[in-house]
Amino acid sequence: MNPMEILQLKSHFDTFKNNHPKFLQFVSVVASKGIPEGSVIEVTVETPDGEKYNANMRVLQSDLELIQKLKNLKK
Repeated sequence: MNPMEILQLKSHFDTFKNNHPKFLQFVSVVASKGIPEGSVIEVTVETPDGEKYNANMRVLQSDLELIQKLKNLKK
């Protein structure tokens, strides 16, 4: 990734943080407590015209292993 792309990404992320502060606080709290195996994550999207889409997943051990591997890549 070139330096200009990184600066643009940071700018976009800063805008996201300013537009959605409660969402990032929510993610921070959940991440700090951890999501144990067996937890259910649910996502709902409601379009401006009222249409709703919903999905959920139960967290498996393999999901936790993938997250740990991704964290290790960051280091």
